[in-house]
Formats: sequence, C-alpha cells, structure tokens
Amino acid sequence: MLPLHLVSHHLCPYVQRAAIVLAEKGMPCERTNIDLANKPAWFTAISPLGKVPLLKVGGEVLFESVAICEYLEEAIPGRRLHPVDPILRAKHRGWIEFGSAILNDIAGFYAAPDARTFAAKRQALHDKFAWVERSLGNGPWFAGTDFSLVDAVFGPVFRYFDTFEMIANFGVFEGMPKVLDWRAALAARPSVREAVAPDYPERLRAFLIARNAHLSSRMA
Repeated sequence: MLPLHLVSHHLCPYVQRAAIVLAEKGMPCERTNIDLANKPAWFTAISPLGKVPLLKVGGEVLFESVAICEYLEEAIPGRRLHPVDPILRAKHRGWIEFGSAILNDIAGFYAAPDARTFAAKRQALHDKFAWVERSLGNGPWFAGTDFSLVDAVFGPVFRYFDTFEMIANFGVFEGMPKVLDWRAALAARPSVREAVAPDYPERLRAFLIARNAHLSSRMA
C-alpha cells in the first residue's frame, strides 16, 4: 500500500475509530495531531469540512471517519472487520451511525448549561444504550466472537465515561449488564487502549472544565 498519514486531534473520538482500525489491521501509519482551535493553513487547504480525521494516502486525502474506516477495510488485506453477509453488513453500518448519534448526545451532556438540560441529556444517553443492551448477544464483541467496525466505533464512546465516572455515577448504564461487559472488553483491547496518548484523561478533564457547563461545576 501507499504510505498512510493520519491527521488527528488528541481528543477526537472520530480519529480514534481510524486509529483502532489501523491497529487491528496491523498497518503502520504516521500520525500528526493539530490544534483545532488554531488550525494550520496546510490543514484548512485540504480539509473540506475543517475537521479531523483526514487520511493521506500517497497524494490523495480522505475525509470523514466512516469513509476512512471503510477504505481501510476494503484496501488492507487480512481479517475482515465487516460481515460478509450484505444484510448483516447493512445492520452494522446502521449501528455505526447509532454510535455517532450517541457521540452527539455525549457532547450535549458535557455542554449542558443547566441541571434540567443535563438531566435530559443523561436520559437520552440512557435510552440509547438501552437499545444497545437489547441488541447485544453473548459477546465479548458486538457481533459475538468477531471484533468489527462497530466495536471500533464504540470503544471511543465508552472512553468518555471513564472520565465522567470520576466525577459521579450518573446511572447511564444502570440495568445494562451486557453493555457493561462490552465496555470492559473494549477497554482491555490493545487497539482501543492505544488509540489515545497516555495523557488523554488529563486532557479530557481540562477540556471539560473549560466548557464552564453544568458538568464543569461538579469538577471543582
């Protein structure tokens, strides 16, 4: 394959998806973190949406995490991370989108300006994970014994809660044993662990405090 270069941000969960897939595929990749609050000119010149991740493949630039992960799945030989069956593959793509919807709710949760909005966002997260609980099998992964792109998407989702739960137990996963088992299995997976730098928890905590939101007020 052509050399790969992942343009990244320290905290971005969408970047983490691509990093996990690259690790699962055993594919070496250069990685450059940028400051999204002060985007370099070279980045804005090649990023149509001004977002990470970008994946440089030789002289080509790919954007959007799902497109990047699908490319890596198709282009890199070896173990497949998508089901072969078209129906199952379509279902997995739906759950990938569901994971993105959960990330939107997480952003609403940590940015909620007051207690009422915060409670509503917490409930929205609980309700979405209840759907996940009903859809999981016997594990350890989303599709049973095979690690998939859905797992690569949800690893970064669950990572947020490691920091949230240092503040308090918000009950998002209450009554969801399968979700909790899946979360623990993902946390132990080397590709998921190593998708972020060791200082990720400190960086995320500083980011949350700087939001000056309802959650921030509980972190003093």
